[in-house]
Amino acid sequence: MQSLIGTGVALVTPFKKDLSIDTEALQRIVNFSIDGGVDYLVLMGTTAENATLTEIEKKLVIQIIVETNNGRLPLVLGLGGNNTKEVVEELKSTDLSNYIAILSISPYYNKPTQEGIYQHFKAISEASSLPIILYNVPSRTGINMQPSTVLRLANDFKNIVAIKEAAGDMIQSLQLLKDKPKDFLVLSGDDMIALPMVLAGASGVISVIGQGFPKEFSEMIRLGLNRKVDEAFKIHYLLSDSIEMIFEQGNPTGIKHVFQSLGIAENNMRLPLLSATESLANRINQFVNSMSKLV
Repeated sequence: MQSLIGTGVALVTPFKKDLSIDTEALQRIVNFSIDGGVDYLVLMGTTAENATLTEIEKKLVIQIIVETNNGRLPLVLGLGGNNTKEVVEELKSTDLSNYIAILSISPYYNKPTQEGIYQHFKAISEASSLPIILYNVPSRTGINMQPSTVLRLANDFKNIVAIKEAAGDMIQSLQLLKDKPKDFLVLSGDDMIALPMVLAGASGVISVIGQGFPKEFSEMIRLGLNRKVDEAFKIHYLLSDSIEMIFEQGNPTGIKHVFQSLGIAENNMRLPLLSATESLANRINQFVNSMSKLV
């Protein structure tokens, strides 16, 4: 899965003031990311606020992204949930012809055992016609997918090809990198430790901040993959304050304000998420302004 090496970005869903989908802003975001040099696009991830989108809206967002991309970059579709049977049925009924892989989150809310997580992904693997990227994000799901479970899945199912590891735990990431099968990819799901993970052997990142600063962030990952450590860390430290800010009040609150500051999209959010407070908005504005002066 060479197409998954580098920087993928989990795209936001921009809303108008009436909270309808802003299709023109979505087109601008897609083009901004592509023009900035990212390697692939991820649709319908957590950052897309897909929990608050209707099925009709999801289809519209997907259609706009696919049409705007127009085959320029590989696409990954977020497709997962906490009802295994429902996920399997969705896999079987969804047109997956535009995608190179699916990104499937570990079951949330139910709090299954590690064996339950294994059996969930076993069923998904058996139903999927595409390669699968596991998604471990215990801060959202309530359960950490242990390295032993990930490695068991990676060894048992050929179409489980990667993991987006977002536990924020470098020790756990190092264990995965040390023991993984040769062709299995570990991708950072945490922007702040993406570079250290790449330098330790990860293959890249599925990023949030990467769509706001695609040129800088994707270059940082490329430098890391090429072991140009000093140059890569120079960009990391340049962006580190923005990474902290965009997650300070939840995701995608911060990255949406980055887009507003850039003049690409408004920062409207659907409840229960809120737009950035005035204090955070001012700090993001200052950061974006300082970055523009560096170009």
